[in-house]
Amino acid sequence: MSSSQGDRGGLSQPAPNTNIQDVFDNPIQTAATCNTPEAQISSVLDEVSPSSTSSFEMLDTESVPPPYQEVQPHWFFCRRVDDSDSWHPFSREDSDKLENACNTVRDKEEDVVVAVEGERYDVHVKKRKRYAVYWEQGPTEVRRCTWFYKGDKDTRFLPYSEEFSKRLEEAYLIAVTLDEWKRKLDFPTGETVILHNPKLIMHYQPVGMQDEWVSSPSEQTRPCTVKRGVENIAVEIPDGEPEKVDHLVFMVHGIGPACDLRFRSIIQCVNDFRSVSLSLLASHYKRSQQEGHIGRVEFLPVNWHSALHGDATGVDKDIHRITLPSISRLRHFTNDTLLDLFFYNSPTYCQTIVDTVASEINRLHTLFKQRHPEFDGAVSVVGHSLGSLILFDLLTNQRNESKARGGVPSGEHSSLSSDTLEQTLTKLGLQQYLETLLAENVDMESLALCQDSDLRDLGIPLGPRKKILHYIKKKRLPEHCKTATGHQTLECDPPHGTSDGNQPSGLPAHQPLFHREFFTTSAVDYEYFDVGIGQSNGGIAKGQVSIDYPQLAFYPQTFFAFGSPIGMFLTVRGLKRIDPNYSFPTCKSFYNIYHPYDPVAYRIEPMIVSEVDSEPMLIPHHKGRKRMHLELKDSLTRMSMDLKNNVLGSLRTAWQSFTRLPVAALPPVDEGELYANYTTPQEAHVDSAAARKEDKCTDFWTKLVEWPKAFQKHNLKGHYLYSRIVRNSWENIWDASSWHTLSKG
Repeated sequence: MSSSQGDRGGLSQPAPNTNIQDVFDNPIQTAATCNTPEAQISSVLDEVSPSSTSSFEMLDTESVPPPYQEVQPHWFFCRRVDDSDSWHPFSREDSDKLENACNTVRDKEEDVVVAVEGERYDVHVKKRKRYAVYWEQGPTEVRRCTWFYKGDKDTRFLPYSEEFSKRLEEAYLIAVTLDEWKRKLDFPTGETVILHNPKLIMHYQPVGMQDEWVSSPSEQTRPCTVKRGVENIAVEIPDGEPEKVDHLVFMVHGIGPACDLRFRSIIQCVNDFRSVSLSLLASHYKRSQQEGHIGRVEFLPVNWHSALHGDATGVDKDIHRITLPSISRLRHFTNDTLLDLFFYNSPTYCQTIVDTVASEINRLHTLFKQRHPEFDGAVSVVGHSLGSLILFDLLTNQRNESKARGGVPSGEHSSLSSDTLEQTLTKLGLQQYLETLLAENVDMESLALCQDSDLRDLGIPLGPRKKILHYIKKKRLPEHCKTATGHQTLECDPPHGTSDGNQPSGLPAHQPLFHREFFTTSAVDYEYFDVGIGQSNGGIAKGQVSIDYPQLAFYPQTFFAFGSPIGMFLTVRGLKRIDPNYSFPTCKSFYNIYHPYDPVAYRIEPMIVSEVDSEPMLIPHHKGRKRMHLELKDSLTRMSMDLKNNVLGSLRTAWQSFTRLPVAALPPVDEGELYANYTTPQEAHVDSAAARKEDKCTDFWTKLVEWPKAFQKHNLKGHYLYSRIVRNSWENIWDASSWHTLSKG
């Protein structure tokens, strides 16, 4: 059925702009044009047409090619890690949602947004872009994938672009329908795809696109393997996540932008927590999850490092000016990570860090509630390293009396909502930005949750941003903490004296310690609270810097501290012990979880119960086995004991073989039997003399080995014994050497 060129093993080339539907709709009209691939296709169709009886009878039903089946697309997204792109498939549920949306908006102008991956990302179908919802991340590409390729150096199949896949699918349709393979498809870029058969399709790169370092001509022409459909490639399609969320967890990172030894970001590490949680639910609670009794746990990252080291504070520029030029990489690492500890102990930057963490948690909580209005589960917080100390100080200074569920006191909420957005901007002289904010449906409540980065994204310059944030900061201060009022609650009352009974210098008696200007350094208060946790100051720890701790918009159920230095910081602040009856004002539970080999982790239990030296509780492994460090310790212990026993056993056996007396290999023989084997008595006498010499030699070596024992046993006569043994030894050596000389002669 193929052309003459194909019969000779040549390659037929289809025209790139062939309209395949027209070819099959009008075969007769196409055949009358000229000798083109379209004419060949129509002629072949006429030959196999059922209207021609003779040609139809000549066909073998088994040789008829299988009918063309449309490929099932699957959606992939691009993930950029370490300056390299990698493509990952969506779950089948998300891929089906994207495919349905794509079919819906195909003939429409407006775009459709589809929430995927547990509604943490939004996909704009027409733009083919994927946007993060809860954190700042650049948009990534999304593809509707049908064809894939794999090069010689690739570890997995990569998807073609949609336009490239469309061209391949058209050529595949012609080849399958006509059963005409070994077709060559050229592209304007110089690339060539050859369809040898349905199972073998190769993609050849042009010579100019090959690696310049390739020396072998065979390597220059090495093609890529091409596969059609996601079911024909080795790719793991993830399972979909349950829509129901039972628990929400906010995770706060520690020092530096990297969160583990692989220098991954907080977003990547939180993704691992989420994946492990889903796998544990599938392995331990599979039946309950299938029946819909339980949902999933959602983990959301809280990033404060970028706000501290951003343009708003300018701290990186100031540190860079005073940094020495030597060992630049080490100094850059120190400035980017270790200095965060000193920043947190600074009143100025401690306020920045705490404000960022609290506002980010409240923003994420509000956004999550908007996207999951049916959520009624518990909320917990997790802090790693310095992040656990930040959450500890934040939870210690929460207020739970007469507090609205929205996270702000009643007076605060009324002060924020008393003025409209237009009135507020008019007061600040920024009414020109009213239309910009209204275009994003921003009101006073949402404006109070905005950060500097949010206003910057709206195109508002730095000066107006600072005015808006400063106004919101002043409005959010409780009325009883302002200097104009005389009434003060317990949290805002300054201590009447320090620990030694003296009045703090430089502070009026009526000025509260919580109030300070937003991001200013001229009015910093360096006084510290000199009372311990659990005392009458409302839970403010001893040694904490006097800053205004913001309030969270919810009551956390549990606080988890991972690898936490809380105990060390409390001790350095001068806190000796924690009241056993103390509890966080708004949080019920607290767990200090650490690895025994973590260099920055410290215990807290000895500060609560100092009289009892209790061992830390070991968390059981979810698979029922021991922890890795315990298994390694037991294995090394067993190996050392086995090695010790084997070595000692070998030495004992060797020593016994040296010290054991020689045993005669043959039984004793009578003198008559001895002489019966010799012809003359002289021969028997010579052999008996030689045997006596050999016995003397054996006795010599036995004494030589055993003489240390004899020397130890008769240590009082050591000198006499030693000289006698040496003399006898030399005599025996002389006799033995003489015997060997005689035997040689």
